[in-house]
Amino acid sequence: MTIDNHSLHNEFPEMAEQIRTLKMKDRHFARLFDEYHEIDKEVRRIEEDVEAASDDRLEGLKMRRLHLKDDLFAMLKEA
Repeated sequence: MTIDNHSLHNEFPEMAEQIRTLKMKDRHFARLFDEYHEIDKEVRRIEEDVEAASDDRLEGLKMRRLHLKDDLFAMLKEA
């Protein structure tokens, strides 16, 4: 099974400059960015069977990651 890379740079490669700028200048964006990547790492550990978790836990993490991605994308579009 192939595990997808959901890093923000991978999801929005055309916005790399905005991501870099917002991470440095917007504390709220930086905090959401960090949370997004922590959740993404946890999802990948579960999907790679490095870490055990229930299906409900995995789905909850994926939903949180999706909401964070939506919020981050909205902030990037405004930048």
